[in-house]
This record gives sequence, C-alpha cells and structure tokens, in this order.
Amino acid sequence: MELRQLRYFVTVVEEANFTRAAARLHVAQPGVSAQIGQLERELGQRLLDRSGRAVTPTEVGAAVLPYARAALAACEAVRETVTEFTGLLRGRVAIGLVSGAAVHEFDMAGLLAGFHASHPEVEIALTEDTSERMLGALRAGELDIAMVGLAEEGPLPGLTLRLVVDEPLVVAVAPGDVLAREDGELPVSALRGRRLICLPRGTGVRGVLDRLCGEADFTPQVAFEAAAPQLLARLAERGLGVAVVPGGPEEAAGSSALRLRPLSDPRARGRVALAWRTGGPSAPAARALLEVLREAVPVPDGAPTDFRPRLT
Repeated sequence: MELRQLRYFVTVVEEANFTRAAARLHVAQPGVSAQIGQLERELGQRLLDRSGRAVTPTEVGAAVLPYARAALAACEAVRETVTEFTGLLRGRVAIGLVSGAAVHEFDMAGLLAGFHASHPEVEIALTEDTSERMLGALRAGELDIAMVGLAEEGPLPGLTLRLVVDEPLVVAVAPGDVLAREDGELPVSALRGRRLICLPRGTGVRGVLDRLCGEADFTPQVAFEAAAPQLLARLAERGLGVAVVPGGPEEAAGSSALRLRPLSDPRARGRVALAWRTGGPSAPAARALLEVLREAVPVPDGAPTDFRPRLT
C-alpha cells in the first residue's frame, strides 16, 4: 500500500469522478484507475462503486476513507513539522464559513489576508456551507476549522468550540401585522399557524427554531428561506410572512418600518462558534491559523466556559 494510492482514492471520492480527480492530481486518468485497482486487489475489497454516473465509496470504502485521510494528514504533518525548523510554514488549511454569515463582530477576510501575508506558502481553502454539513466535514477531517451556527445547547462530541456570536432571536413583522400591535416578548406558540420567513435547514438558527416549535407541539410553517438575515427582514417588510432572525435592529430589521419582538424562551438565541477537532488540527499551518483566529475573534460577555477552551 502506497501513500500515492491513498491520495488517489481520497481525491476520487471527493471529486466523485475519475477524470476530474486525475485533472486535480495532474496525472493521466488511466494511471489513477490503475493505482486504485491495485489498492483494491491488495486489500481484497472494492473501495469504489463505479456503476453510477458518480463514483461513490462502497461500504468498505466509506469505512476506509477516514483512515486514508488520517494517513495523508500525518504524512503532510511530518513534512510541515520539518519545514518549521527552517522558519518557513507551508501546507494547506481548509476552513469553513456558515452560509450567509455576515459575522459583523470581526473581519474574517482581513484575518485571512493578514495570515496569508505572513505565511505566503500556506494555501487557504475557504468553503461556505450549512453548519450541519460543516460539522460533519470537521469530524471527517475534510475541514480543519469552521465558523458554524449552533443549534444545540450542549457541547458537540469530538469538537471544541469558542463562542463568538450570541444574539437573541427576534420576530420581525410589518407594521400592519397583528403581532405589531403590542410590545414585549412573544412566546414561541405565537408563531403557530403563521407564515414564517427564516434561515435554511442546516443552519443553527433554523435548528433552534425547529426544536423550540417542536417542543411547543407544532411544526413551523416556513414560507420563505434565505441565507441572509437582511433579505429575510425585507420579505417580512413586504408582508410576506413573519421573519425569525438573530440580532438587534441594525442586523435584523434592515428597515425602521419593521417591528421587532424578541422571543420569550431564553434558549431562542442565534449563536455562532469557531469550531475545530478536539486536540486541534494536526498540521502546523492549520494550528497556526487557528491560534490567529482564537486570538482575534471576540467572545461575548458571560459566554459559557465550555465554549472558551484552551487548545491542547
């Protein structure tokens, strides 16, 4: 078994196609097929299902995949550790950002640009996705670091978190809406039967909303979904429904015409956290970027200590 074969296998899985994988690896497609075939013969099991339009891992392949990634990461860490002694940091860091996250408390683009200027040999791969998929990618080793929305209150197994945004969820309604006639907090039950405008499934805020509505014995009637809270607020302003969004007037309303009423349940909060695998990334480049982010991102006052661990 060779590292080259494992690299080919992982790349084919990620691209779901031999031709695209070969192009990414800068080798001929027959060579990729031959090396993976040799690996399968050595292991005595098929690792890839080639019968469909997309190449997918078999049951055995899916079980092998995290070990293949770990082997490649360990090999890369050896190289990067050696280069540290020459004062030159190299490697690749995969970082994820929750879809539509206008994380206004800090400048992510500026932080990444500053890190790149200090370490030009480090490749940074930035991905935007839902929190649910990125949490899975972190555990699978596909991402080193991610900025994710939190749907659950407790810690996430295998991951360490640093809370960076913690805002109440508010209900944004047009002036003529019945909910705009009074001030003060709203119970979650007030959303029963209402056309709701909210973030998509897989986001932390949507997870919180679905869970609280379920506890109140009703399924939220979602009429519109969008990744940007400001767009949700504009839809609510046009009377297309009731928007459930995080933040105060500046972030949530988008217009002085909207009336904002916080939800009364103290668990109704929009939270975003910096997340990484417990113990930290194995590659020196990823560990270095994580330290930069941990030092730069703000932590809300009174944040639970569970979300402010030290990197070990």
